Amino acid sequence: MLSVGILLVGLLAVGAAIVYKLSSEGGSAPVATDYALAAVKLPAGADVVSAVAADGRLTVTFKSAGNTAIRIFDGKTGEMLREIPVVTQ
Repeated sequence: MLSVGILLVGLLAVGAAIVYKLSSEGGSAPVATDYALAAVKLPAGADVVSAVAADGRLTVTFKSAGNTAIRIFDGKTGEMLREIPVVTQ
């Protein structure tokens, strides 16, 4: 009877540890209030290669008319902060 009780206490401890780990992770995800923009402007016909939201900014890499460029937008206002052309050497 004692061994069954010890087994149940051990299982409860493992379950509690799993719940604790799952609930304590996730602090690195962007907060929804950091990104309020509804749309960003890209050239007509542009194909998005990638988009990354980090540090309150949205970085979009796209191809348009055979050229590749990166645009950085403010996450709250949607204002384009910078455009960087990607060139080959």
